[in-house]
Amino acid sequence: MMLPFAVELLALPKAVGEVRRMFEGDDVRLCVSELLTNVIRHVGEGTPVTVRAVASPTGRLRVGVSDPDPRAWPILREATAGAESGRGLALVDAVALQWGVEQGPSGKTVWCELGAPVGVREPAR
Repeated sequence: MMLPFAVELLALPKAVGEVRRMFEGDDVRLCVSELLTNVIRHVGEGTPVTVRAVASPTGRLRVGVSDPDPRAWPILREATAGAESGRGLALVDAVALQWGVEQGPSGKTVWCELGAPVGVREPAR
């Protein structure tokens, strides 16, 4: 599949694995699954989302997850040693070249950029 790529889906736990399988490369799979999991945990299971991947003008792969809640912005936190969660955005921060949040007219997009674009697979039908 060629970039740009976009798929609309509901933020459900089963969708995380489905979206991971659409991408090739460990770092992009990690990032897209963490961004989608953040929507499930902080906006709500079943939220409609759009997952996008584009090649930036600098040759990087930019992956974004858009959701309709303009208020639930991700915050990079340091997880405590015994915490069972709270490391997802730290993982994205560690493997991505950069990441951020963009406010849109009907929600927000959390995005990250990785090295050179990698393959994206057709979604299963």
